[in-house]
Amino acid sequence: MSAESKSERAYRFLRERIDDGRYVPGYRLVLAQIASELDVSVVPVREAIRRLEAEGLVTFVRNVGAQVALQQETEYLHTMQTLALVEGFATSLSAPHLTPDHLVRAREVNERMRRTLDDFDPHRFTELNRQFHAVLFEECPNPHVLDLVHRGWNRMRVLRDSSFSFVPGRARESVEEHARIIDLIEQGAPALEIELAAREHRTATLDAVLSYQSEHKPPTDAASARTTTEPVPEPGAAAAASASSQEAQIA
Repeated sequence: MSAESKSERAYRFLRERIDDGRYVPGYRLVLAQIASELDVSVVPVREAIRRLEAEGLVTFVRNVGAQVALQQETEYLHTMQTLALVEGFATSLSAPHLTPDHLVRAREVNERMRRTLDDFDPHRFTELNRQFHAVLFEECPNPHVLDLVHRGWNRMRVLRDSSFSFVPGRARESVEEHARIIDLIEQGAPALEIELAAREHRTATLDAVLSYQSEHKPPTDAASARTTTEPVPEPGAAAAASASSQEAQIA
């Protein structure tokens, strides 16, 4: 059996991390950093990334470089819009059935989310986010509505591991909005006010993602497309500068 090529090894390395969610949609693929991890030059890494681009798993964005593709964007949009409606309604139905213990749990989870902001891990933040919302909607007395919420969250897991990986600034706003929703429930606010707060909280994340995608759309004209065939590393990082230098030498 022939030995695995460096390009194949780089491809397998990247593909595994995309498939298992370690490299989430929007994650930047810095050639020098990956090459260093694999102890190879940037050449096989670049070949692997181009192979992943051909498979639709990686895209090149001007002034950003190679990144994990923002896949199934229309499905994400429709899922988030639906989830905003059904989860907001489920939360408002659940609110009268939440005990002080529920609200204590919700605040504890939200505080853990707050503590992750300084050393941000989008995977961890998203899992805590799921736990937080589950506390607030799981007491919904309508099983059909609750089933729709569960379906929405499960669909989100398939579509995108974390939206916060490429709109990290949204995470801090999300924590503050969580606190407001808890306060509304604790104060016995009208069901419609709670529903709208929960719904707007969800759509604010969607709006942030759509804004990001709009700002980072790959150019469509041929001339611009030629400028994006080479990955552009993250600006400011020493490793990224090294990658740029090495690519210039081998281009």
